[in-house]
Amino acid sequence: MDNLVLQILEVDRVAISLGKINIYWYSILILTGILIAYCIARKECKNIGIKINDLDDFAFGLIPIAILGARIYYCIFTFNEFKNNILGIFKIWEGGLAIHGGIIAGVIWLIYFTKKRRINVLKFMDIVAPGLILAQAIGRWGNFFNGEAHGGIVTRTFLENLHLPKFIIEGMNIKGVYYQPTFLYESIWCILGFILIYTIYKKIKINGLTLSIYLSWYSLGRFFIESLRTDSLMIGPLRIAQVISIILFTIGIIGIIISIKRKEVR
Repeated sequence: MDNLVLQILEVDRVAISLGKINIYWYSILILTGILIAYCIARKECKNIGIKINDLDDFAFGLIPIAILGARIYYCIFTFNEFKNNILGIFKIWEGGLAIHGGIIAGVIWLIYFTKKRRINVLKFMDIVAPGLILAQAIGRWGNFFNGEAHGGIVTRTFLENLHLPKFIIEGMNIKGVYYQPTFLYESIWCILGFILIYTIYKKIKINGLTLSIYLSWYSLGRFFIESLRTDSLMIGPLRIAQVISIILFTIGIIGIIISIKRKEVR
């Protein structure tokens, strides 16, 4: 089975070639994650009285804004890579999207949108959060195909001892060197987070609670996983993702406490 999967995927960045046009796994997986997140949010809209048209309008603006925010965030902290190749900034299919930049841009757009449409911002954030963390889990596999977002050098035996499928082990062999699959750690963490967050969302109908749990859960895992990565964006000696994770984790914990005390039922 592993050999069949390996032959199909061939751990190649390009999924489909149409003449001179290449469609990359990175793009396919990110768009798949976005579509699934949209479907989850759409289902919940019907249950809490948010208009589908409002969700559609929000999503229509969110996709380019979040991608733009993720790219700008990444390029700001890696500008040395692009200062002699400005056009490279626009080649997002080659990788280089920072999820924290996408989250920040997305939240700004969400606050603006809900205020303009007079929608309860916490209620709207709560229906977006479960799908968002699942989309992140899917999107991390785009990093796998791009050979990025990995950890330090390890042995093949180390990877085999993790009981990983053969295609993942081979995918972690980058230019003859095996690396730790931190993309996989984060993907699994996000899947577990989705199960937790979506379960709580369905059972405990308190505005803001789902969003707050998302912030704290994702940030906790990202903080520790980031320490294993070799391609972290840096500010001096500090890993930016860890700094942001601490901030968002704190906001999430405070949000959980406030939400439970307020008990504003959706």
